[in-house]
Amino acid sequence: MPSFLPGLELSRRFYTEAVHPLLDEALPGIPHSAARLGSGSEVLGYDTPRSADHEWGPRLQLFLRPEDARTHGPRLTALLSHRLPKTFLGHPTHFARTDDDPATDVRVMADTDGPVHHRVDITDCATWFTDRLGFDPAQGVTTADWLATPTQRLAEVTAGAVFHDGLDRLARARTALRWYPHDIWLYVLACQWKRISQEEAFVGRCGEVGDELGSAIVAARLIRDLMRLSLLMNRRYPPYSKWLGTAFTATPRGAALTPTLTAALAAPDWHTREHHLKHAYETIAAHHNDLALTAPVDPTTRPYHSRPFQVLRAERFTAALRARITDPDLHALPDVGAIDQWVDSTDVLSDVRSAMPGSAAAPHTPGFATPTHSPPASSYSPGHERHPPP
Repeated sequence: MPSFLPGLELSRRFYTEAVHPLLDEALPGIPHSAARLGSGSEVLGYDTPRSADHEWGPRLQLFLRPEDARTHGPRLTALLSHRLPKTFLGHPTHFARTDDDPATDVRVMADTDGPVHHRVDITDCATWFTDRLGFDPAQGVTTADWLATPTQRLAEVTAGAVFHDGLDRLARARTALRWYPHDIWLYVLACQWKRISQEEAFVGRCGEVGDELGSAIVAARLIRDLMRLSLLMNRRYPPYSKWLGTAFTATPRGAALTPTLTAALAAPDWHTREHHLKHAYETIAAHHNDLALTAPVDPTTRPYHSRPFQVLRAERFTAALRARITDPDLHALPDVGAIDQWVDSTDVLSDVRSAMPGSAAAPHTPGFATPTHSPPASSYSPGHERHPPP
């Protein structure tokens, strides 16, 4: 195997040196765009030599006009199967099934003597974006679209690389999706603070009754929420769990907070755990004030009512952010946020067909289909303790 070349650079060269010449020969001058977007660690810039064990290699999306994709797509796919080199820069261009899971079509680079099963995916922009997101950004992005789209998917279509944009569609779509509109950003931030407010007192309460394991689990949940909040403050779409820490530590505040959060996770008792979380809360609260999205909010921790547990009372940040939302439809939504903030199912977050009608905002936001059922109120009730329970 050749020395490691980052996947985006490998795909760029594959398009420029192998795919584009064949396309020009078969369909001279045809308008097209080419990119490496979508799933894959290389799209987010996180690939390593380990990534080559599945769905990594010389691959890309080739976008045509819809009529050209219908007319020429199958023939072009077949031509590339027979004419592409069997290896490119030392990497096989044939992708064979792994058969690790018969229900999925996971493939890995492999040698072949016959035509290659390549990963040059030929499609049109509207079809590809709709398959990835559930909507075509060229038709506009609604509040419902923003709230129902997992942040991993938004990261996948705004990261990666565009090698050629002859259709003048990819740059526009990626610009439209680069970040939330201001009011939606405020709403998502408010809901993320709300998640923290719902459990911040439980680290101490679990520990007080001798449940150090429970206290550690709550702390881990809070740390994940703090990391996601920090990324949202930095206008970065939080990726899914495998890359959350990598994305977090790549930001200046994330790198500075990593030792503190690591110490909280490793703490042997709830008092030590709470000490480290206190520093993390106050650091991220100060970041909120630095952003000047709201009037300043006191960033210091304080006791939880009459109990000795140190908390930020994070709902104060929720209220401050909500007060700045001007869109009445957004203002009327409950504090559950975008789909990642209340759904933790990989199956749902991986399937835009289930994500769109399943958003908590669906019954309240124009454009959403009404879901068949809503999350029970008890799902959130533990965090709605406005007064200490008996």
